[in-house]
Amino acid sequence: MEQRFDCLVIGAGMAGAVSARELAERGGKRVLVLERREHVGGNAYDCFDKAGVLIHKYGPHIFHTSNKRVFDYLSRFTPWLNYQHHVVANIPEGEGRLELPVPFNLISLRTVFPPEQAAALEQKLLDTYGAERKVTILELRESEDPEIRALADYVYEHVFVRYTMKQWGQTPEEIDPATTARVPVFLSEDCRYFQDEYQGMPREGYTPMFQRLLDHPDITVETGTDALERMKLDGDRILLDGEPFTGTVIYTGAADELFACKYGRLPYRTLDFVFETKPVDHWQSHGTVNYTVDQDYTRITEFKYLTGQELPGVTTIMKEYSRAYTGEAGEIPYYAIINEANNALYARYKAEADQYADFHLLGRLAEYKYYNMDAIAARALELCDELLK
Repeated sequence: MEQRFDCLVIGAGMAGAVSARELAERGGKRVLVLERREHVGGNAYDCFDKAGVLIHKYGPHIFHTSNKRVFDYLSRFTPWLNYQHHVVANIPEGEGRLELPVPFNLISLRTVFPPEQAAALEQKLLDTYGAERKVTILELRESEDPEIRALADYVYEHVFVRYTMKQWGQTPEEIDPATTARVPVFLSEDCRYFQDEYQGMPREGYTPMFQRLLDHPDITVETGTDALERMKLDGDRILLDGEPFTGTVIYTGAADELFACKYGRLPYRTLDFVFETKPVDHWQSHGTVNYTVDQDYTRITEFKYLTGQELPGVTTIMKEYSRAYTGEAGEIPYYAIINEANNALYARYKAEADQYADFHLLGRLAEYKYYNMDAIAARALELCDELLK
């Protein structure tokens, strides 16, 4: 019996959607996309809540890239809202609180220190390292100047260490010194969180962008479908709905789940989100406010800043809590915990997948890596370049 499809793509997030479109449009392939959730878009999925606010259900997604190919490609499927992301750290200070731009920069410096001290320290930094540079804490701590070393300690204590403890469930002793060393101080007045050439938000939302990506006569999308109930790895064969499948398979799900966690579950951090609707135009000063010193949550996102939505008298905020992923029903693995032991465990699953011809692991779950959206779009395009040679 002839196969109905040439390619099977598992997952309708960025990796799966871009791959499916390329295989169908550029390669003339008939593509079946199977998505476990009831919607496309993966973790970038957005929707309107009961108050009419456009929210990101799985946490804030801000698009930014310096990759022109990726930007031009996605621009085919959405117009863009010019949005430059700004993040502040909200920290207790005496009887009140301060908000400092993150990454810590010259504006942050002037907020924390009295004017004369800030001006003198700023001049030292610029004379030593030069303007518009991102200087790491490690570099600052190696300075012979005690005031510069003290600044590094301030940034470590007030911006980095407690936030990282909450995010990763670690004590200061467990935090990788190499990670600490890379924390930057930006010697600039540029308060944007990203400095990429292309930044913005899909004007109508991420979900319409993904719907357009997958809208092609040779793409069939089935949502609410667990691919691992439809696809079986049987010896050296791939079965789809019980029949041998000899086409290309791109798998974007969790690598350990593909093999029933036979070697043990890959460790991740998961997130709990608490949404609150407030009867005000805006609840906070910026789209994202990090709580780097106190509070159980890591940050609060207010979506109207991100989406540019004009909706007077109501706004929705989201508090974000990080904890260990257990694999319980309903939990979502968000951040791979990268270390030598976990990488070795992942390598065992990858070796299993590599035994199958034309079977490709793609994306943050399948590759056990952290990817920004633009980077995974680029990976998908590069993989399809190879497949369609």
